Amino acid sequence: MTTLTDAEFHEITSYINRNYGVSLEKKRMLIEGRLGSYIHSLGFDNYHDYFEYAKNDPTNREASNLLNRLTTNHTFFLREEKHFEVYYATVLPWIADGMSDRDLRVWSAGCSSGQEPYTLSIVTLNFLQERGLSWDSVILATDISESALEYGSRGVYPADELETLPSAWRDKWFEKVDGGCFRVNKTLRDSVAFKKFNLLDEFGMKRPFHVIMCRNVMIYFNSDTRERLVAKFFDALRPGGYLFIGHSESLSAIENKFEYVRPSVYRKPL
Repeated sequence: MTTLTDAEFHEITSYINRNYGVSLEKKRMLIEGRLGSYIHSLGFDNYHDYFEYAKNDPTNREASNLLNRLTTNHTFFLREEKHFEVYYATVLPWIADGMSDRDLRVWSAGCSSGQEPYTLSIVTLNFLQERGLSWDSVILATDISESALEYGSRGVYPADELETLPSAWRDKWFEKVDGGCFRVNKTLRDSVAFKKFNLLDEFGMKRPFHVIMCRNVMIYFNSDTRERLVAKFFDALRPGGYLFIGHSESLSAIENKFEYVRPSVYRKPL
């Protein structure tokens, strides 16, 4: 396997941190494990030459591929299921009680390959149908990885990835396709809008959100970046809005204005 030199390690981690806020300074083994064989398969015998190729790819696809390889976590439908229970039993009823314009605003920030926003949308659509409500309930799903967004937009998943879902959900929201895979049906696919977005950029959203899910994303950021991002999430939520973070994450170590609801769930004061 190609050896990652100190200079190459610094070069790659500095670029990723500067452009995406992702801190990989303690992830040397991860970088070697996820890139070593890959760059060799492309014909490169050192990380520097591959990195120059990735940075200078005019389509930006290889830089996106590099980032995706170094940051993508394993994700699945109904991951951290308790969050979706809180969303269904507590958050959606609160929204329904105060809804005046029928415009539900939910953001899956760091959506990876789509399992999280599709799960959010299933829970939302089931709630609306049970209550006979009609809202504009399209979920905003963003990520910095183009390949992850393309995967999510296609909405085709191997059968074993649906095993975490209740069978009634699988029957209602998915259709079988070739290759032993299942595709999100059109209703569900149309209910999620996938967009590329860097969380370091200014948000610029025109209207505030009821809910923001940003789970297992900030683990890659240093404390200063996390604090700035949480402040931007706070400003992007309407009063009473909810922020969900990963079960292994906490806001206790950074300055923030949120009210604590339960582990990994926070609320903007009303």
